[in-house]
Amino acid sequence: MNTEWMRQVERRAALHGALSDPGRLAVVDLLSRGDASPSELAAELSMPSNLLAHHVNVLVEHGLVERTRSEGDRRRTYLRLLPTELGPFTTALPKPPRVLFICTANSARSHLAVALWRRASAIPAVSAGTRPASAIAPGAVAAAGRHDLDLRDQHPQHLDSVRREDDLVITVCDRAHEEVGLTADVHWSIPDPVPAGTDDAFDLAVAELGRRVGDLAPRLVMS
Repeated sequence: MNTEWMRQVERRAALHGALSDPGRLAVVDLLSRGDASPSELAAELSMPSNLLAHHVNVLVEHGLVERTRSEGDRRRTYLRLLPTELGPFTTALPKPPRVLFICTANSARSHLAVALWRRASAIPAVSAGTRPASAIAPGAVAAAGRHDLDLRDQHPQHLDSVRREDDLVITVCDRAHEEVGLTADVHWSIPDPVPAGTDDAFDLAVAELGRRVGDLAPRLVMS
């Protein structure tokens, strides 16, 4: 018997076992849309914090979920669903009229997210910032060129001038997600590549945004 194949079978069985509890499966379903803090999950699921912590610990131990520290409020932790041998979770979601990507400066991640989204979906997408910069970051423009993404004629805009009531709002920045009064439908905790300023930092942001877009876009269907 092929021992490597058998190890893979055992690994998949362990993952299925971790997901056999309805509470843990509910956590995974919510995280398949985007990242969330434990308090956000507890509120959404009406679940006691100690029970949620137990479920999260099991998911972390099995490599289904990882914890990351917020770039904004360093006291806050976000939970992120990891790719596994089981493949993506593909629960259908209602199709919005438009997708709005938000970060703080609207100078890098949110513009790159829009460009990637337009490649993956016919649903219109725009971006905005809570405190927009004066221009798109040069590193984002360079990264767009390396990955054949179109940022022509784009510029930072303030959230108040862009947002519509029926937008599907996706924050791609911890600081923007934590702004008082800003409620997002989905949060992607993507590290800011601007402080590092390196090609690698921007390419990693493009890769993670592309993965997230590729997971979410096919799930937005007519309700």
